[in-house]
Amino acid sequence: MIIDAWSQHPTLRHTRDPIFDSLRRWTKAAVPTEELPVAMTVAAMDQGNVDRSLICAWVGPRNVMISNDEVAGFVAQAPDRLVGVGSVDIGKPMAAVREVRRCVEELGFRAIRVLPWLWELPPTDRRFYPVYTACAELGVPFCTQIGHTGPLMPSEVGRPIYLDQVALDFPELTIVGGHIGYPWTDEAIAVATKHENVHIDTSAYTVKRYPAALVDFMRGHGRRKVLFGTNYPMILPAKALDGIDTLELDDEARSLFLGGNALRVFKLPPAGA
Repeated sequence: MIIDAWSQHPTLRHTRDPIFDSLRRWTKAAVPTEELPVAMTVAAMDQGNVDRSLICAWVGPRNVMISNDEVAGFVAQAPDRLVGVGSVDIGKPMAAVREVRRCVEELGFRAIRVLPWLWELPPTDRRFYPVYTACAELGVPFCTQIGHTGPLMPSEVGRPIYLDQVALDFPELTIVGGHIGYPWTDEAIAVATKHENVHIDTSAYTVKRYPAALVDFMRGHGRRKVLFGTNYPMILPAKALDGIDTLELDDEARSLFLGGNALRVFKLPPAGA
């Protein structure tokens, strides 16, 4: 089983947002003129042999690019393939807590994601802490971004070392740091090694771009710590996985990376359940 730990089925508000203009210089992706069908995302998964994708909402201080209810609607169209990940407005603490509960208890989402760079706040900021508390109480992972930002926003808030303090304050909370943490990958590995409930996902990077330190971690004591991700539609699953044999993972490490770790971390039912 292959599970994509970070993707999104985009809305036009998401794909057209000028905050992503700097990324388009590299991806050269055409900007859609009409809403994309969920079938397109499922077809991309099929092409890359991805069984399930966790698709996320995008909520920031300026706007809502993909709402939680939109994510729920996408999941409803392909419930055996798509898994919802919610997001919340951390600037409104009580409303954020209520929305976390609604996402998990009513919409059936398996995680909550908030991006520090979108808020220009480090994950140690007090505005994150009610969300951590709610996620810990509900037993769902908190997902975030670590590493530099492709959009022209400050990268400092993505330093993986910030998660060290969060994990110390919330040892019960499962944390998944997406985008590898580059150029601070060693920091990400150190924090994931130190804390039982801290993990890394490889979204936004193709196999060929994984840092050597991360590959060594995946082969050894970090085999239960790293989850496969794409950041689709930025990277198609087939492209993200191209060259996976070059990682030289043994059967256990490969199985855990591609799907086993995500099954455990997000408490997903096994295939066919």
